Amino acid sequence: MIPGFDSFAKMIILFGVVLVLLGGLFLVVGKLLYIGRLPGDIYIQRKSFSFYFPLTTSIIISIILTLLFTLFSRR
Repeated sequence: MIPGFDSFAKMIILFGVVLVLLGGLFLVVGKLLYIGRLPGDIYIQRKSFSFYFPLTTSIIISIILTLLFTLFSRR
């Protein structure tokens, strides 16, 4: 193995585990809460066209991930 890549490999594995846990959490919580249908999410529907952009949901997820990465990156 190339020197210095041990920590990088562990970080990628941790990131994968976190993504799997978050995905499972979103599957469970998505059925309980209205994630994806929050006020501020943009939804436009016409006769032959529909557009959905989860703006508020994206901001909330970004804040949560920022807090998680900040907490776990401190040594």
